[in-house]
Amino acid sequence: MTRRRRLDLLGTVLRLVLGGVLLVAGALKVTNLGASALAVRAYQLLPYDLAGYVGYGLPVLEIIVGLVLVVGLFTRTAAVVAGLLMLAFVIGISWAWAKGLSIDCGCFGGGGEIAWGRTAYPLELTRDVALLATAGWLVRRPATAYALDARL
Repeated sequence: MTRRRRLDLLGTVLRLVLGGVLLVAGALKVTNLGASALAVRAYQLLPYDLAGYVGYGLPVLEIIVGLVLVVGLFTRTAAVVAGLLMLAFVIGISWAWAKGLSIDCGCFGGGGEIAWGRTAYPLELTRDVALLATAGWLVRRPATAYALDARL
């Protein structure tokens, strides 16, 4: 197997992981948009009304970007959007941790205040930084195997 083919396959795995995570996260939140808005508001990072709009729109955006990545269409653009989402999540979680907030990240549904000491900020940050790196890889090298991009 050539080096290029191995990199294409690695890119495919990364594309499917990033797309799959976004798709699952959005799907778990889209059925309860009120809870999604509550989760965004819990960060106390955005004005109340704006946080509500973000909470309502975020699951839909995650689903769209996730689907586009899974099928491999407009991979570079989708990876840029996914990377910006991951960066926003890293900033939000870091903000909550630094402010001493005790909240569920709301990453896969749920969200809001939780009992002190029940947060998983280090794990959540590690996951989101890894997904940010995955998005960075796909921005730099969007060519992957089994992608619709190759058919266009």
